[in-house]
Amino acid sequence: MLPVAALLAALAEPSGHTHDATVRHPFDDVEKWVGVFDDPARDAWQKPEAVLSALGVAPGMTVADLGAGTGYFTVRLAKAVGEKGRVLAIDVEPKLVDYMKERAAKAQLTNVVPTLAPADDPKLPPAGVDLVLIVDTWHHIDDRLHYLAKLAAGLKAGGRVAVVDFKKGDFPVGPPDAHKLTADAVVAEFVAAGFKLAKQWDELPYQYVLVFTPPAASGGGSQPRSTDPPAKGASDSAREAPSGLPGRSGSRSS
Repeated sequence: MLPVAALLAALAEPSGHTHDATVRHPFDDVEKWVGVFDDPARDAWQKPEAVLSALGVAPGMTVADLGAGTGYFTVRLAKAVGEKGRVLAIDVEPKLVDYMKERAAKAQLTNVVPTLAPADDPKLPPAGVDLVLIVDTWHHIDDRLHYLAKLAAGLKAGGRVAVVDFKKGDFPVGPPDAHKLTADAVVAEFVAAGFKLAKQWDELPYQYVLVFTPPAASGGGSQPRSTDPPAKGASDSAREAPSGLPGRSGSRSS
């Protein structure tokens, strides 16, 4: 497997295909995004506890909530990893990071570390994270193949990256189809960067859940955990059409 430096060099070759954000817009209106991301109706279709269970989030883990936004998943992750665990609530919008600081303080979640990161760097501690959770955010990232090398460098041995994002289709929630990436497109990008699809979980009505393991020499493990079932092939079987809730866990909306 390629080390991170060699992987970056290899990815620098022009491919003729863009791996940049499908949409760009600001997230500085905190009140607006609190209403969207923390809508009580979201729980019914997002099934956050079921997602964390499927991903094997356990006490003592260090988890990065990449694109944490208002902290919808962050607060649930904090409870799941417990006092001995840690949640890095990462976002590129300073106002959202400030909001998460206040939210964590009010909830006395001392294991939450709100983190402001630049758009091109997740600011993960080297080989320091068990899981990177990316909900409704991947399509907001530019130069994603190079970004993946930085994610790999932040994973512990056995670490994983999970992407939860909207399928294409005519759903009551989610961004317009033009802003979405299919499961196949996401898998292709991760594979191009040396990752392996370890698991696909299909129990959400509007979203796919993909779990990847990184290149062996990147600072993380290359093999699926023994508790993960065999990976299914990712497929884009959903129909195409626009819908309502901006796609993002608490970070990137449509």
